[in-house]
Amino acid sequence: MRKVAMAIVVLALAGCGEGKSVDAPKAKPAVTENLPQTGAIAAQEWDLWVGPPDHKLQAITDLTAWLLEHGFSFYIVKVDGKDEVRLGPFATKAEAEARQALLNEKMARAKKTDTVSEIVEHKAAQ
Repeated sequence: MRKVAMAIVVLALAGCGEGKSVDAPKAKPAVTENLPQTGAIAAQEWDLWVGPPDHKLQAITDLTAWLLEHGFSFYIVKVDGKDEVRLGPFATKAEAEARQALLNEKMARAKKTDTVSEIVEHKAAQ
């Protein structure tokens, strides 16, 4: 009986995402010659920090699994020796706020009260 149950689970999972198309990444526009000669300064970008309300340690695997299940792309960054989960980067603060609203809506529907989000400035890797 266990083998039959496992076979059903494997078949069900194999069908997940069927019919969904994956869009190819869009090419960024070429750099124009309108840039100042002194060097271009990168525009400010924004991230969405996601974690427990008191910024304490939380099982990242639980949080990232929930984000994946609900369609959010994320990355993990180490800050002061601690791993943090972030969504982004977003080109504008308005984009980050829109994503935060969607995240908060999905967390409310799922009755997920152990996680909050905060818009933070994106720090480029050095």
